Amino acid sequence: MSRHCLCMMLLVFSLRLPASSTQAAADRQVAITIDDLPGIGAESMTAAALTEMTSKILAALRQDNAPAVGFVNEVKLYKRGEVDARMQALNLWLDSGFELGNHTFKHTSLNRSGLEAWEDDVIQGEPVIRMLLAQHKMKLRYFRHPYLDTGADLETRRKAEAFLSRRGYLVAPVTVDAWDWNFAGVYEDAKKRGDNNLLEEVVRLFLSYHDAVFAYCEQLSRDVVGYEPRQVLLLHGSQLEADHLRELLQLIRKRGYRFITLEQALLDPAYSLPDTYVSIEGRGWLEHWAITKGKPPQGAPEFPPQIAERTKALRGY
Repeated sequence: MSRHCLCMMLLVFSLRLPASSTQAAADRQVAITIDDLPGIGAESMTAAALTEMTSKILAALRQDNAPAVGFVNEVKLYKRGEVDARMQALNLWLDSGFELGNHTFKHTSLNRSGLEAWEDDVIQGEPVIRMLLAQHKMKLRYFRHPYLDTGADLETRRKAEAFLSRRGYLVAPVTVDAWDWNFAGVYEDAKKRGDNNLLEEVVRLFLSYHDAVFAYCEQLSRDVVGYEPRQVLLLHGSQLEADHLRELLQLIRKRGYRFITLEQALLDPAYSLPDTYVSIEGRGWLEHWAITKGKPPQGAPEFPPQIAERTKALRGY
């Protein structure tokens, strides 16, 4: 076969590849972020349980060479007789080479609390994180909005952004969010009750839904941005992540991703796109950009109804 014919065949084959396959060959990238540290439900956990959970999460990240930033609600540190031990659970992140960011003191929504109260909560959420970072010769630089609430109107949003900038923060965006906290609550309840069948079902749905959400976000990225930017995944510190994060990371790798730092992700030009999204409802940045362009996203995968129903029952809805 001539070299010319071979080149033409390769060209035709490459044109027939689906976009997702082409992107995978071009090296997909994702940064891992984990919110609500030292953990979801930390108020009802002992310091020893928090430390064990944290150690398992960090071990999974290290095994897959996945950099991560953990976002802290410092209110969860203040339990009588356990403050130092809870701080040590946070310190494990830094000792292991990871980074911490601010998630406000008590998970305060900018959209629901008002700007002044939210600003106070941002400041109140800094002291311990700054101290621990300084001990590791690091600076506090990332902020994650609770509920992804970035402002219900544009004036409030821009004032909040200016406030964060003055305090030296970069806002940590999110492009992939599969609502893992919903699964985590059902998982924790099933584990307490020893319901092994439900535990298996939760894990299966947790992984399959993440797979579906990644596929959706990849397609939405191509539709809105024109390519798949370096993604930022939102997770939460929980027993579910402690037990099954490794499986999720392996699933992500199978989709063609390699793990990068949040700093590397934010170098992607997509994060400089125009963004005028405002609403009482927080959403991810792919949705921000789509709505800013006047193209509200459609076709998101359905959240597993059995998990939604159990979550409502647990919360007494």
